[in-house]
Amino acid sequence: MPSALQGKVALITGASSGIGEATARALAAEGAAVAIAARRVDRLRALGEELTAAGTKVHVLELDVADQQAVDEAVRSTVEALGGIDILVNNAGVMLLGPVEDADTSDWHRMIETNLLGLMYMTRAALPHLLRSRGTVVQMSSIAGRVVVRNAAVYQATKFGVNAFSETLRQEVTERGVRVVVIEPGTTDTELRGHITHAPTKAAYEERISKMRKLQSEDIAEAVRYAVTAPPHATVNEIFIRPTDQV
Repeated sequence: MPSALQGKVALITGASSGIGEATARALAAEGAAVAIAARRVDRLRALGEELTAAGTKVHVLELDVADQQAVDEAVRSTVEALGGIDILVNNAGVMLLGPVEDADTSDWHRMIETNLLGLMYMTRAALPHLLRSRGTVVQMSSIAGRVVVRNAAVYQATKFGVNAFSETLRQEVTERGVRVVVIEPGTTDTELRGHITHAPTKAAYEERISKMRKLQSEDIAEAVRYAVTAPPHATVNEIFIRPTDQV
């Protein structure tokens, strides 16, 4: 039997590690050609070689999603190389936790520009192609888009923003055949927490999750795969997935 995504093209941001890397593998296994985008191009090339050896058509893109001009070029390049875009997975993001008091506001800028503006730039640039293909956009949000805790104010603000932007987008494009999917993972074993610059917050976070059976990147990639392989008349608009141990 043919694979579910045979003949489809998926563009995945933040694909150099974690959820993005696992998603690229999952969609490639379903037959999709994949454009894999991230800043760490050496890792992308290694993943690209792996997927190409398995028979997948791959396009590697060095990309910072906070750069709108680079985003527009990445979308143009993907369409030129692979023939279109059927699936966009907006996965690139950073989690720089810490208290509001005495915050390093450069962390705020980085999160807003990557997690929110970058996702918006990618969505806007790819939307004409998704409308043409009646495709699917997958927005990687977080439990932080629903549940507020201390020392995560701006990260949470970006994820609440992702959810609001995505629901508005859904209302604008669903009748034109484009599906909008929001994935909201709980604690997942990725590199995200390694980027936290506020040492006390990082230590407290590591302690809090140390005894938890964390989600794995492949768990989230499977949620993406499930959503994008649903029949065209059905949209899985939202998947909220968290560790069984997470309160």
